[in-house]
Amino acid sequence: MNALFDKAIAAIAKLPDAEQEAIAREMLDRLEADAKWEKLLTDPRSKTALARLAAEARADIARGKITCRLG
Repeated sequence: MNALFDKAIAAIAKLPDAEQEAIAREMLDRLEADAKWEKLLTDPRSKTALARLAAEARADIARGKITCRLG
């Protein structure tokens, strides 16, 4: 573990059990969600779907249906 993670765990350890469990659940849920997205986005079938969605978004921008602000 790195120093920042150790510091966070030490701070969490001082909290009541219910709060520790809530934080642990949030962390595990986040890790699970990240793993699902990683699996989805690395699936070769996603490339086609993402390209289609990007093309649709560009077409909507070109038609003035939506605006895009960068930065």
